[in-house]
Amino acid sequence: MNTKLHAVGDSRGRPLNQFITAGQVSDYVGARVLCSSLPDVEWLLGDRGFDADWFRESLEDKGIKACIPGRKQRKRPIKYDKRRNRI
Repeated sequence: MNTKLHAVGDSRGRPLNQFITAGQVSDYVGARVLCSSLPDVEWLLGDRGFDADWFRESLEDKGIKACIPGRKQRKRPIKYDKRRNRI
């Protein structure tokens, strides 16, 4: 059995909020829990595990730009800044 750490960090990588789940739990669970505690930022960087329309819409409602690559199963590719997102 393993665990997964979901974390929100600042622009310098310092942790602001953390949430631990079992390793087999989807990243969506961590995203849903931490979404309400996001700071006032311009960008959110994430990996493909956070690619969900509801999450992107939630970020947009908060005025946050998502820099998250799309999942390979998406019918239309998602544009994101590859230079900005090095996750």
